[in-house]
Amino acid sequence: QVQLVESGGGLVQAGASLRLSCAASGRAASTPFMGWFRQAPGKERELVASIAWTGSSAYYSDSVKGRFTISRDNARNTVYLQTDSLKPEDTATYYCAAGRHPIRGTNDPTYWGQGTQVTVSS
Repeated sequence: QVQLVESGGGLVQAGASLRLSCAASGRAASTPFMGWFRQAPGKERELVASIAWTGSSAYYSDSVKGRFTISRDNARNTVYLQTDSLKPEDTATYYCAAGRHPIRGTNDPTYWGQGTQVTVSS
């Protein structure tokens, strides 16, 4: 089992930044791939960014490319999502996820966190 706990969400104005954190515990080594998803009210959950615990490559959705940065701290078993230049359309619940295979969609993760709310006002 892997436990994922997100933090760092909040209410900000457009143009602001937030850094989301996801702390992994348990058998984190069994899930070498991590991702951030988001889900807005009335919309489907979508992948925002993903990364592996090893290596430097990362994946970003077109909607956040150039504004969001995913990174990891292996010593702390923590994955971060730096969100810059936030827009009202970024408002959603953001979920951390872990998987045994590269994460490219909602079917890939094995474990999910409980989510953290990000609200961006105009």
